[in-house]
Order: sequence, then structure tokens, then C-alpha cells
Amino acid sequence: MNAEIIKATILGVVEGITEFLPVSSTGHLILAGDLINFTGDAAKTFEVFIQLGAILAVVWMYREKVSSTIKGIGTKKTNRFLLNLLIAFLPAAFLGLLTHSLIKRYLFTARTVAFALIVGGIAILVIERVIKKSAVRDVDDISFKQALGVGLAQTLSLFPGVSRAGATIMGAMCFGLERKVATEFSFFLAIPTMFAATSYDLLKTFHTLTVNDLPVFAVGFIVSFFSALFVIKAFLGFVTRHTFDSFAVYRIVFGAVILFYYVK
Repeated sequence: MNAEIIKATILGVVEGITEFLPVSSTGHLILAGDLINFTGDAAKTFEVFIQLGAILAVVWMYREKVSSTIKGIGTKKTNRFLLNLLIAFLPAAFLGLLTHSLIKRYLFTARTVAFALIVGGIAILVIERVIKKSAVRDVDDISFKQALGVGLAQTLSLFPGVSRAGATIMGAMCFGLERKVATEFSFFLAIPTMFAATSYDLLKTFHTLTVNDLPVFAVGFIVSFFSALFVIKAFLGFVTRHTFDSFAVYRIVFGAVILFYYVK
């Protein structure tokens, strides 16, 4: 098997496993890409592209909800759900457009990602012990104020290493969403958020690719889709029975590993 195909498979698995967990896919892709010597401009574009596979996994997993939402446009229930997604989407979209180039230029370093992983892990441990009440037990019962709160929390994920999933899930719990509902709303919010961010990045970098890159990108996309699909199912089962403490500890340890590996 071609070496580049093997690398694409490895990174596709890493992306699919980490994208929807509160552990930062960015940090894992940085380390994995460096370990297998898959770096450079094409590699960065590849890492953005395979996120589309992970997004498609969410759409497929919730295809019934997506279908019923499309069919139900115009009804009060569906309009409320879509408006909540829009409200939660806008803060990070607006701030991201303003700061995108600055973030890419100054914050995408191993040191900043490592510190974000560690601080985020500590934050999860604190939130798990402080937040006790959860009034919302269905995504259709989320208020506009709560949706805005989740959207503001998502802006924290613009800082590399914070984790979009981690920021939105923990933010949702802080605003009264039950653990499983917070996780599901994070998944739904990922669809417009990741699609917009990924499309924006690809439009700026896709011209650097050649036809020879297509097999590698296709493999990464497919592997990312199936690994993400597996993780989403498993993660939903996990959050109904456990806290996020194990992910918090993992973040702290992984952040320390990155610091040890990169920061000399």
C-alpha cells in the first residue's frame, strides 16, 4: 500500500475519533501528522478536508432528525430548533471571520494547543463538580437564551486546543442542558459550524492541490466518516452513564505529552 495512503488512513482515524469528543482534534492531528511526517501545506488542507467526512457522519447518524427538520420547515417546533442553531452558530462565525488569519498565524503552535488542552481539562473537572441542575432534557426545549449561551461558549473553541465539542458541551451543561442533550446539541451545531469553517479554509487553499492528491484525500474522507460514525454512537451511550472526568484527565495528560514532545 502506498505510504501516503497509509498516512491518510491514520489521520482519518484520528480525525474521526477526536472530532466530536472533548479532547481537541487539532492537538491530535498536529502530533499525529508530525509523528508520521505528514506536514506542509497539502497536509494542512488534507486535515481540513477530512473534517467533511466527520460532518457527514453526524448528518447520517441523525438523518431522521435532519429529514424531519427539512420537511417541517415552517412549523413552530422546527422553526424554533433552526433558530436556536442559528443563534448558537453566529457568535463563533462572526468572531471567526474577524480573527481567522490572526489565529492561524499566531495561535496554531504546539505550546498554545498544549496549554489549552490542560486548562480545558481542569475546566471540565470544575464544571462537573459545580453544575448540578439540568432542566432541559430534549433539544427541542432549548430556549433562545440557552442557545446563545452555547454559541458564546463555542467562541472559546476558536483558540486551538480548546475543542469545539468540549466548549459547546460543557457550555450547554452550564446553561442547564442535561448531559445527553448537551452532547446532541453539540453534534447538531457542528453541522453548520464545521461546514462553514471547513468550506472557508478549503476555498483559500484548494488551489494548491493536484489530481495526484485526490486518492489520499478520498481515503482520509472515507476513514474519517466511518470512524466518526462509530465514535458518535459510542459517545452517546457513554454520556448517559458517566461524567466527563476521564476526558478531562486525558486532556491534561495529553497536553503534558505535547509540551514534553515539542517544547524544548
